[in-house]
Amino acid sequence: MSLILHHLNNSRSQRILWLLEEIGVPYEVKFYDRDPVTNLAPSELLAVHPLGKSPVLEDEGRIIIESAAIAEYLCDYHGGEKLVPQRGTDDHVRHLQWMHFAEGSAMTPILLRLYTARLGEAAAPLESRIAQQLDAHFSYMESQVGEDGHFIGSDLSAADVMLSFPAEIAIMQGMAPRYPKLANFVNACHDRPAWRRAREKGGAYYGY
Repeated sequence: MSLILHHLNNSRSQRILWLLEEIGVPYEVKFYDRDPVTNLAPSELLAVHPLGKSPVLEDEGRIIIESAAIAEYLCDYHGGEKLVPQRGTDDHVRHLQWMHFAEGSAMTPILLRLYTARLGEAAAPLESRIAQQLDAHFSYMESQVGEDGHFIGSDLSAADVMLSFPAEIAIMQGMAPRYPKLANFVNACHDRPAWRRAREKGGAYYGY
């Protein structure tokens, strides 16, 4: 078995587990648990990659980091072609944009909210700006969900897998009434057999 996913509990690497299950390629999971006090990844991940972050994909000694890069790698080299629109099309360009939006633009206000939540009243000067940016990004996502419930085309894509995390954050923060399309998108993701298999393998995942 060549593929090894270094998986941190309660983390964005859950998406890579889901993608592996959707593709159906054999893989092994090496599990790592967050520190119960700090919520940080354990030092053992530093032995896998100097940043000590997850997910990390290992393929015959090759180490791949960054969720979007891992997703693209799996689609290009391990049978996930059906989850990528045809290259050279407008849908493929949109797919690339969404793949990187999920970990780029969307994650900035999400992480700011996560970190400043630990500051209590000291975070007050930033809160209105963070809230505005969260609404701007979630509203944009809401406006881009298609009639078939996907961000691109009429079936699941790797971009949908990547976007599932920020969409889940929106719904977990009680915003389903404001973003009904995102709520339906999240529910449809969770109804997929591959998502449920990944959930069972991956352990606790942000309340789901």
